[in-house]
Amino acid sequence: MEKQSEEQEKNQQSPVKSARLLRSSGVVSSMTMLSRVMGLLRDIVFARVIGTDAMADAFFVAFKIPNFFRGLFAEGAFSQAFVPVLAEYRETGSQAAVKALVDRVAGALGSVLIAVTVLVVIASPVMTGIFAFGFWLDHPDKFAAASSMLRITFPYLMLISLTGLAGAILNSYDRFAVPAFTPVLLNISIIVAAIFVSPWFEEPVYALAWGVLAAGVVQLIFQLPFLARIHMVPTPAIDWRDEGVKKVLRLMAPAIFGVSVSQINQLLDTMIASFLPTGSISWLYYSSRLSELPLGVFAVAIATVILPSLSRQHTAASSEKFNATIDWALRMILLIAIPAALALIILAEPILLTLFYYGDVITSRDMSMATLSLRAYAVGLLAFMLIRVLAAGYFARQDMKTPVRIGVIALVSNMVLNIMLAVPLHIYWGVGHVGLALATSLSAILNAGMLFFGLRKQAIYTPKPGWRKLLLMLLLGNIAMCFALYGLTSFLNDWAGWLWWQRATWMGLICTVGAGVYLLLLFVGGFRLSHLKHH
Repeated sequence: MEKQSEEQEKNQQSPVKSARLLRSSGVVSSMTMLSRVMGLLRDIVFARVIGTDAMADAFFVAFKIPNFFRGLFAEGAFSQAFVPVLAEYRETGSQAAVKALVDRVAGALGSVLIAVTVLVVIASPVMTGIFAFGFWLDHPDKFAAASSMLRITFPYLMLISLTGLAGAILNSYDRFAVPAFTPVLLNISIIVAAIFVSPWFEEPVYALAWGVLAAGVVQLIFQLPFLARIHMVPTPAIDWRDEGVKKVLRLMAPAIFGVSVSQINQLLDTMIASFLPTGSISWLYYSSRLSELPLGVFAVAIATVILPSLSRQHTAASSEKFNATIDWALRMILLIAIPAALALIILAEPILLTLFYYGDVITSRDMSMATLSLRAYAVGLLAFMLIRVLAAGYFARQDMKTPVRIGVIALVSNMVLNIMLAVPLHIYWGVGHVGLALATSLSAILNAGMLFFGLRKQAIYTPKPGWRKLLLMLLLGNIAMCFALYGLTSFLNDWAGWLWWQRATWMGLICTVGAGVYLLLLFVGGFRLSHLKHH
């Protein structure tokens, strides 16, 4: 009777738990959607202010380098290592023990960030040469500009990493909205710098660099009052011998590779693209930004929400709930990623023209080149999104070694594919940047596949009933959506000749029809919103 009662309690809690996850994911997704919309506005401003010329390439390199390290020190490896340890302290320790952990981790992280920031600011030409070697060899003007702007943008790393620490704490206390909203402030800061500050600079890109730095200050200050409400504002204390700090470091060291493979791949792309014709880095930037929209809005939101839950479930030895949470997250990803990827492939050129085509600084050739790389990135969109969720299944169990091993394999594969694809595509067709994008997608597919089969092999994840029906509904819904999108775009082929509001109106209509057809076919196939709430 006691066992039966426990089973009934589990069954009653499961819908409640999944509903809570759905609500939390919805909050994070809506906040992230706002951020991504602002990010698109920011990129539209980029297109109007700096276009795709040499200075634009230089700025994107100076912007990418701190963002790469951000993936290690902020929401990347650090967060994946810190959140499970914090969840363990919350589950097994007192509030004082949790606060002591936060203080000591803040002290350790802050001291490392200060040292790294000072070093890179002093040696910015060296760092620029590492990540954009082609600039140093063939484009001294771009190399000098990128090095100079890196001195301005790199301190952003320290500020945003401390913001990431604050966000990880808030997420662990199920305060998801504030960390999800915070990136909006980066986009607002850069937009303000581009529109109002850039006219005061001889080279407008330098105003954008200062806007990045200002954003770091604003983002950090914004989160402090919310930390104060839960009495978790860090009082940094350096104690490298603290057990919690040592545990975070042990988990973080391998997680650097495990979670940052995509960033490393993108920087490898940037290094190779620095040898390609001027504009290649900008084409990759604009296309990757669009491919990252569904990744950032949905996959990151879902992974952010499930990581604390998975960590607590692992600590409580609740394997059934752990499995059910992963299963729920995978279904959510497939519902979103597959139609998003297909829509990006079909609508790549119209979307780019709608958002970025302004004849004075962005040309039709720029749009054609970015279209090709966007389609190549879209091939790997499902894998990019799955990696976020699948990796969380390992990190929550404090298993960092497996994602590292898989990440290294994917990284090496990406390097090989970069050469195999980019070089011949550049030599014979002049589209080497497409090879870089496609190599990134193929390595992501390998990464996601190995993560998935690893969870299956270790019996950490076992698919729950209902997958066959879901996959059939997805097949029918996506086929119908593709026919609708292709049919509409085949009649609308003068995008470059229209005014911006005409392009925006037609794009909104096409996306609405495509989404409507997809959802209608899912509904006809038997899918209901209640399916998202029950495992």
